[in-house]
Amino acid sequence: MDLKLKDKRVIVTGGSRGIGLSIAREFAKEGAAVSICARGQESLGNARSLLEKFGGKVHVATCDVSDPPSLQQYIEDAVAALNGLNILVNNPSGFGRTDDEAGWQAGLDIDLMALVRGSWAAVPHIEKAGGGALIHTSSISGLTSSLRTPPYGAVKAAVIQYTKTQALQLASKNIRVNCIAPGSIEFAGGTWDDAKKNNPTLYQGIQNSIPFGRLGKPDEVAKLAVFLGSDVASWITGETIAVDGGQML
Repeated sequence: MDLKLKDKRVIVTGGSRGIGLSIAREFAKEGAAVSICARGQESLGNARSLLEKFGGKVHVATCDVSDPPSLQQYIEDAVAALNGLNILVNNPSGFGRTDDEAGWQAGLDIDLMALVRGSWAAVPHIEKAGGGALIHTSSISGLTSSLRTPPYGAVKAAVIQYTKTQALQLASKNIRVNCIAPGSIEFAGGTWDDAKKNNPTLYQGIQNSIPFGRLGKPDEVAKLAVFLGSDVASWITGETIAVDGGQML
């Protein structure tokens, strides 16, 4: 299926590794021009090398998305580098796990408000391009109870609710808004890679809870993201789709 993404302009925040990098890579493979940001310069350099292999325009920049001026400047610089914007993917997470001030603040600053502010900055450019899509990364933790990580589950639930509101707000601008809720996704250097090494009991328990007997892979999330960003998904908006191998079942 031709997703008609060639020469589309895409921003992926938190795009230097894991799910974010896989999303950026899938868009680049489809011929899109891609900008990614992250806090670490080294990871961005590695990501740039990977994305440039597909031959399209690639822009990378360091950005602390929890800092409003930094995020605003990044979006403006990315739009200038890509010569416009069609799709924004809000991906980063502060992984607020602990039920204390620090845990809640990390979730609110990065998982929620960076998404809100990023959307504010990006929507005028997407509207100028004639419309496009916003894609938010939530979690199945936002669809059910989250006993181990109360702040994380709560802010991811807020992302799901905001997706519906944004979809209604932005339909008149020809901008679709959808949300992806990954289950437990494993990749080198990620949360579940760390658990596999340092908390095997937890890792095994999660693996046993998934009907397919394994954790997910970032590219299994990314393929949905490029579909939702494409015009092939032109009649899908306001939805949250779980990518979890039946984990919630």
